[in-house]
Amino acid sequence: MEKPTHDLLYGIDDVPPLGQSLALGLQHYLTMFGSTVAIPLILSKPLGMDGDPVAMGWLIGTMFFVSGITTLLQTTIGNRLPIVQGGTFSFLAPTIAICGMASLASAGWQVRMTHVQGAIIAGAFFEMAIGYLGIIGKLLRFIGPITIAPTIALIGLSLFKFGAPVAGKHWGIGGLTIGLIILFSQILRHKGRAFALYPVLLGMGGAWATAAVLTATGVFPPGHPAFCSLDKVYAAPWVRVPYPFQWGMPVFGAAAIVGMIAGYMASMIESIGDYFAAARLSGAPPPTQKTVNRGIGTEGLGCLVAGIFGSGNGTTSYSENIGAIGLTRVGSRRVVQMGALLMIVFGGVAKFGALFTTIPEPIVGGMYCTLFGVIASVGLSNLQYVDLNSARNLFIIGFSFFMGLSMPEYFAQHPLKFEPQWLADVINTLGGTSMAVGALIATVLDNIVPGTEAERGLAALRHGAKSH
Repeated sequence: MEKPTHDLLYGIDDVPPLGQSLALGLQHYLTMFGSTVAIPLILSKPLGMDGDPVAMGWLIGTMFFVSGITTLLQTTIGNRLPIVQGGTFSFLAPTIAICGMASLASAGWQVRMTHVQGAIIAGAFFEMAIGYLGIIGKLLRFIGPITIAPTIALIGLSLFKFGAPVAGKHWGIGGLTIGLIILFSQILRHKGRAFALYPVLLGMGGAWATAAVLTATGVFPPGHPAFCSLDKVYAAPWVRVPYPFQWGMPVFGAAAIVGMIAGYMASMIESIGDYFAAARLSGAPPPTQKTVNRGIGTEGLGCLVAGIFGSGNGTTSYSENIGAIGLTRVGSRRVVQMGALLMIVFGGVAKFGALFTTIPEPIVGGMYCTLFGVIASVGLSNLQYVDLNSARNLFIIGFSFFMGLSMPEYFAQHPLKFEPQWLADVINTLGGTSMAVGALIATVLDNIVPGTEAERGLAALRHGAKSH
């Protein structure tokens, strides 16, 4: 197999000039801010914080701050791939379940938060053990392109509800965002270096400015989906630096911990797919066992940091910034590290965090429409290693994709309820996660249905790893 070629402006080890690195790092930050802000907003009601906007602002700042610290850890002592670390949707279900426990029915949000923190901290040691002891790496021999393809692709495809439905809250602004990103990243990328380097930043910035002007002129009144007001920025303080155990000391409960581990399992499965996607897009060699071990172990360390600071969530590898690598063709590790430093600064500057909450939802939805599609196609590109004329492979791939999209719909409508409850929570969480379902089905079938290594793409994948 020939060594793959990469159409990259900056490869993983390249160091762009400082100004470019900061701007490109900001672009990575922009791709993940939507999810980073969305997670606290989703958790505000079960935590009981929805009536305390000041605390909500502090929690969002903590999410940014922790994301910066954990991204630096991952890119220096972890897998050293250009992946942003941030909050994970995999932890939402167990967190909501913890907040809904009968013992916390009348508790304040600080008390609920300490129980969530305890579960996250305990689960972090579980993930560190799985990674640093090499357990996850040993399992890699059972994972080939047929498993990797649906796992990565489903990361993007499973998030379809956050694309057009959100952008469509106002297609004028949402469509403008999509059009500008396509224009800059695909049509004009050879017409100027700025278009090639900053398509997401320029696309979102252009739509954001348009929404701000239309708001200022009264075209978009308060309550309009694309309304853009700076009132939250004026009301926010300048500086508020997060600190350890700022909400109180963590509380460790057995039921909460076991339920949270289900979220960790789903997060780990997703992260392995992210590693392969990030390596492929950034021009790095395919991840080895040691790379995956260090990455998962460091994600556990990042979750420990998140639990100590009280972000209300853990950290995982972000699919959004991987999509940005595909669009910009910038896979530099230094760029992501510069973005991490910006996140730490932004996390301590309350007004800057408040500024990003003013970006209208249709713009975020438009950005997701472009980025998640790239992630899906990166997953599909792994199928170049396998024999697509094989009826065996076609069945496994198709079945994994279909069930990965279909099974979570079943669990959403018919969640399991039986004793012990913690086991039901584990199954519901995994069954409701597209990446987990697709990865599990593809892994099992690919290893039990007879097929040669060449047919399964294992030989080509290993050859590719050795060729670097």
